[in-house]
Amino acid sequence: MSLPTSPYTSHLAIVLPCFRPPAGWATNIISSLERFQTLLVGKVLIHLYVVNDGAGADVTEADMDVLRSALPGRFTYLTYTTNQGKGHALRKGMAQVQEPYCLFTDIDFPYQEHSMAAVYNKLIDSGADIVVGVRSNAYYAQVPPARRRVSRMLRRVTRYVLRLPVEDTQCGLKAFNSTGRALFLRTTTQRYLFDLELLFLASRIRHLRVLAQPVELKPGVIFSRLNPRILLTETGNLVRILSRRHRL
Repeated sequence: MSLPTSPYTSHLAIVLPCFRPPAGWATNIISSLERFQTLLVGKVLIHLYVVNDGAGADVTEADMDVLRSALPGRFTYLTYTTNQGKGHALRKGMAQVQEPYCLFTDIDFPYQEHSMAAVYNKLIDSGADIVVGVRSNAYYAQVPPARRRVSRMLRRVTRYVLRLPVEDTQCGLKAFNSTGRALFLRTTTQRYLFDLELLFLASRIRHLRVLAQPVELKPGVIFSRLNPRILLTETGNLVRILSRRHRL
C-alpha cells in the first residue's frame, strides 16, 4: 500500500514582526499573500507567523479573526506586552517555525510581491542558505534624509570595514533554509542592526551560501523616523559587532 503524497512541492513560513501596524494591515496581508502565492515556483503551502512586539491596542481580535479565517491551520500568533525590537520579535517567531524554508518582511508588506517571490524562488533554485533583498538607488528617493544617511553609512561600513558578501544588509526582506534560520537564531541584536550581525556571522562560516536579489518597494510606502535614542543604542551595537572581527 503506497502512502498518500502531499499536493505541495514545498512549505514556507513567513514571519512578520508587528509594532505600530497601519490601518487595515490584516486585510492587506491576505491580499498580498494571494498575489505572492501566484508568483511562486511550484505549489507552496504558506504558514504565517505574526509576532506582536508590544503593539498593544493596535492589534485587535478582529484582526486575528481575519487572519485565522483566511489561513485556517496556517496562522500562528505570538505576543508579549513590552516592545523588544524587530530582531527580538523575528527570533521569537523563527524559533517556532517548523517549515524547511522561511522568509521575513515587515507587517505592511512594503516590497512588491514579485520581489518577494524572486527572493524565495532564488532560495529554492540556487540552494543558497540565505537570500538577501538588495534595494536599488531609487529606494533612497523615498526615504527620509536621516534614515538615508544612516543606510548609506552602513553600506560603507559593510563594504570597506566588514567586507561582507552583500553590501545592503538592512533590507527588510530575507529568506532562509534551515541552516540559514539556525544562524539567524544565533544573533543577539534586538533592534535595527540585527541584519548586519546576521550577515557578519554568515561571512565567517565557510561554505555557507549567501546570495543577493534586487527588490523593489511598493509605491507610497511611508517610513517612520529614526528615534535618536535608538540610534545611540545601535551605535553601541555597531561597535560591538565590529569588535567581534578580532575575536572570530
